[in-house]
Amino acid sequence: MATSIAKYAVGQVIHHRRFDYRGVVIDVDHRFHGTDTWYKQMATSSPPRDRPWYHVLVDDSDLRTYVAERNLELDHTGAPVNHPEVASYFSDLTPEGYVAREKSN
Repeated sequence: MATSIAKYAVGQVIHHRRFDYRGVVIDVDHRFHGTDTWYKQMATSSPPRDRPWYHVLVDDSDLRTYVAERNLELDHTGAPVNHPEVASYFSDLTPEGYVAREKSN
């Protein structure tokens, strides 16, 4: 099975086209890793399961989302993402996005 190439990377700030929110990518699945039940209830636009999906911290919220690549675009505002978990994942914000914290053992 071929692996899909992800368009976005951990730390990139994105905009959700359909639901108009900003966020930061904290993890990437190269294909859908949820359950059939979740997909049927939450993925109402039926995005492809064999393309990348992203775990995102939502700006101005304490929510996390799981989003199909086709619903995302880069956010070019340069504004930080206001989420209580940002500092747990990232150490700094640069013009290219957030810098991931070093993982400790």
